[in-house]
Amino acid sequence: MASIKDIVFDSPHPASTARFWAQVLDGYEIAPYDEEELARLRSMGINDPEDDPTVLLVHTAGRLPRIFFQLVPESKRVKNRVHLDLGTTDAVAEVERLCALGATVQAEREDWITMQDPDGNEFCLMRS
Repeated sequence: MASIKDIVFDSPHPASTARFWAQVLDGYEIAPYDEEELARLRSMGINDPEDDPTVLLVHTAGRLPRIFFQLVPESKRVKNRVHLDLGTTDAVAEVERLCALGATVQAEREDWITMQDPDGNEFCLMRS
C-alpha cells in the first residue's frame, strides 16, 4: 500500500516559490543546505542555493508530506487538476496575509476561496 511522501510543484523559480509556501504553511521550512547539499549543487555548476532547481520544504516536526519545488521551463497553461485545500479559523485575515505574501484571489464561494500562488498554482482556503 502506498502513502504520500512528497507533493511536487512545477515552478519557474523554485527558491522563491518555496519561500512563499514556507510562509503560508504552518510548521514548514526550507530544508537546510548542509555541505553535502551545497557540494551537490556545485557539482551541477550551481553556486547559489537561490538557483537550486529542486528546493525542498520539510515539516519542522519531521512529518510527511515533504513539498518539492522543481524547475520547469514552461509556464502554467491550464487549471490545476490537483490542488491543496488549506484550513483557517479566520478566512478574512488569512486572505489578507496570503495576498501580502503574493497570492491572488481567483474566486470566492460560500465555503471556500480559490486562490493562486505567485506561479499561478491554484489552492483553496476553506472557510471554517
